[in-house]
Amino acid sequence: MTDTETATETNLKTRTVLVLNGPNLNLLGQRQPEIYGAETLSDVEARCRTEAEAHGLTLAFHQSNAEHALIDWIHAYRVGSAGIVINAGAYTHTSIAILDALNTCEVPIVECHISNVHRREAFRHHSYVSLAATAVMAGFGTHGYVLAVRHLAHLRDARP
Repeated sequence: MTDTETATETNLKTRTVLVLNGPNLNLLGQRQPEIYGAETLSDVEARCRTEAEAHGLTLAFHQSNAEHALIDWIHAYRVGSAGIVINAGAYTHTSIAILDALNTCEVPIVECHISNVHRREAFRHHSYVSLAATAVMAGFGTHGYVLAVRHLAHLRDARP
């Protein structure tokens, strides 16, 4: 790989926002629409991509029901990206492994929840992800993802 190719790859990564979605979010739009709404994960991805592009950013958007896959993506974007938006789903409340991965990050992290987890069952009130997050979005519906991408663009623009 030439220096120019390496510089281009590095520049692309610094403009990339990683959006991660944990277990059961592949069923968005079908699962408990009274809580999570009718929008699908593909709809959310399209809205996030539009927001990212409006700020000169690119988007890497992933979902997995497997904890190790989420950790692998965090590792891949933990340095040099524009930041990470993560809705870890139920892993939010259980995964020390995801917290450990997020703690290695040198980029901003926005924790995102579609519902207001603080108005729900008591077990949802604790978040391991929050311990590593720069900011937390909860209760904004799927619009919270767009706001999270916008916030990462703002943080990128505010860097000296």
